[in-house]
Amino acid sequence: MMRKAKISDVKKIRELNNQYAKNGEMLPRSLNQIYEQLQNFYVVDINKKVVGCCELFITWEDIAEIKALAVAPNYKGKGFGSSLVKKCIATAEQLGVKKVFALTVKPDFFLKLGFNVVPKHLLPHKIWSECVNCPRFPDNCNEVPVMKEISKAS
Repeated sequence: MMRKAKISDVKKIRELNNQYAKNGEMLPRSLNQIYEQLQNFYVVDINKKVVGCCELFITWEDIAEIKALAVAPNYKGKGFGSSLVKKCIATAEQLGVKKVFALTVKPDFFLKLGFNVVPKHLLPHKIWSECVNCPRFPDNCNEVPVMKEISKAS
């Protein structure tokens, strides 16, 4: 079942996220960061166990970022990641956001969901504030920016 994240999910969200951060697939997150952004998270809950998470972060008036997408390894390939991204897109559209983007080391996953690879300069400058915390920044960045237009209405 997919639902909005709760306080009791924070440690599991961090565990999922940081499991991928160890492999260089995403940035590590502190408990503080997750608590501060908790209202932006959705989780997949199977038998009262969080097995996936994703954050929709509003960046500016017309654009939002899909962040912290993680699914437990033994639950991969079951559609949970796609469902989380689709939920974030639907929420963004309800809020009136026109575009969503992600920085990813797995662009093919997002391409299957209708995203397109875009030049980095199309993204808002403020997103790069997190990049300075990455050991690959700036010269060895392996993330690919992808974007999807979701609404033409204002």
